Amino acid sequence: MDECTLGTKTSWITIFINTALCAFKIIAGIIGQSTAMLADGVHTLSDILATFVVIIGLNISSKKEDEKHPYGHEKFEAECAKIVSTILLLTGLLIGYEGIKSLILGDIKTPGFIALLAAMISIVVKEGMYWYTIIVAKKIRSLSMEADAWHHRSDAFSSIGTFAGIFGARLGIKVLDPIAGIIVSFFIIKVGIDFYRKSTAQLIDSSADKDTIEKIRNVVMSTIGVKDITMLKTRLFGNKIYVDIEICVDSNMSVKQGHEIAEAVHLNVENNVEHIKHCMVHLEPYNE
Repeated sequence: MDECTLGTKTSWITIFINTALCAFKIIAGIIGQSTAMLADGVHTLSDILATFVVIIGLNISSKKEDEKHPYGHEKFEAECAKIVSTILLLTGLLIGYEGIKSLILGDIKTPGFIALLAAMISIVVKEGMYWYTIIVAKKIRSLSMEADAWHHRSDAFSSIGTFAGIFGARLGIKVLDPIAGIIVSFFIIKVGIDFYRKSTAQLIDSSADKDTIEKIRNVVMSTIGVKDITMLKTRLFGNKIYVDIEICVDSNMSVKQGHEIAEAVHLNVENNVEHIKHCMVHLEPYNE
């Protein structure tokens, strides 16, 4: 199963689970008269919307190069990650707003047991969805799926806060229900900001991490005929990496011999370093 198919399958499974969970939480919030649970249900609804965005991103970013996009479509996935992170930010702000509004208006009711039950179920289900999605996201190196996984976990955090608020409210401290929603909103906003920054880094040609660069350097220097490296640049392109490198070879060898060494470097880097989209090699004469 290719990366796009695996990611899409995972996303559709989480959509089906989230749809059922969202309906249950909103109904539980209405019947149980819980502001926190209603906000939690809205958060789950945003999960569904975010996952649809992930599916679109995975399918477009996996397309091959074409005349209008000669470098491929991988950056579209980072754009989708920005959309998911924006949804997270807006969700956090909405939950916080609803909690503050309830405190100001003083319209706080004692939540019913069904709201408490919904919070417990949500914690277990959403944490399971986080682990399922994050494992697949790491496997296929999908930033938008990783953001979506944290969207699931932020929902689990939201449900923990919801549970604590509802439980406290049922014990007589009604104000804990909206306060729980406000606290959880801060966690959701932070996750949204973090992933917005990560996705932006993929869109502005940031370099690969130090370990990857060092691995590239070792692979190049281990290639027969390479005397030195005068320049090594990398840039992220979605979940792939472009490499531009200048190597030094014996100045007395023929063009054909130099080309063969450059081709060997090109193949060695692309075959031995993960997630390389393309390696461009330039030759320089070696001066002892």
